[in-house]
Order: sequence, then C-alpha cells, then structure tokens
Amino acid sequence: MKRLFIDSDILLDLSLRRNPFYIPAINLLNFCYQSSSVEAATSSIAFINVNYFLKKLTPVTRTKTLKRIRTVVSIIEVNQETIDFALNSNFSDFEDAVQYYAAISAKADAIITRNIKDYKQSTIPVLTAEQFLRTL
Repeated sequence: MKRLFIDSDILLDLSLRRNPFYIPAINLLNFCYQSSSVEAATSSIAFINVNYFLKKLTPVTRTKTLKRIRTVVSIIEVNQETIDFALNSNFSDFEDAVQYYAAISAKADAIITRNIKDYKQSTIPVLTAEQFLRTL
C-alpha cells in the first residue's frame, strides 16, 4: 500500500474551499477514500493547525469538517524524536521540518503539498495534488 503524507495546506484548501486549489484537494482525498492501495496520513500538528484556521466556522461546522477529514486521513504522532530531527535539520522552516520528519517516521512514499519549495531537503518525492493525480 502506498502511503501519502498530506500537508496542512492541502487540508486547508479542502476545508476552506480555497480556489483554485479546492478541486485538486477534494479529488485527492476522494481518491484516497475510495482506494484500497493508497492511504492518506498527516501529522497531529497539521491536524491541529487545520482546526486553528477553521476557527472562523461555527464549532459544530468545524468539528463536522474535521471528522470528515479524519474518516480519510490517519494521524501520525509527532514525538520527541521527530522534534529533535527537525531541530537539527537544514530546513529553513521548523514546521516544515516537523512535517517532513513525521512523514519519514510514518514511512510515507510521498509528501503531497502545494508548497513544494518548502521541502527542498526532502529525500522522498514531493508532489502537488495535481501532480499526484496525473500519475494515476
């Protein structure tokens, strides 16, 4: 089974229906939901970040949105080792480093993000949602 690490920006594009990024994000998550060969995962930090940015929504709508995401996306624990790797990395952005090492710890086959440049240090493939969907 192929495991995709879904970055915060993809989940935010989906949750906030950001155009023109919403369609590729929803298509990606729909594909993962329907696929028996691809699993979507994200870090606990990303999931919390999404909640923070959804604070404009009513609590009921926010919870409903997060529950929908959770039916498709598994959660990767961010632990001490993940933080230590991120602190000692060459990433210019600490949060991106944490996301990267969470993806590594989960043995992700690829990172799906809208900001490929944030993962210049990555040793695993980094794709946009559109790029990944074109590979199918």
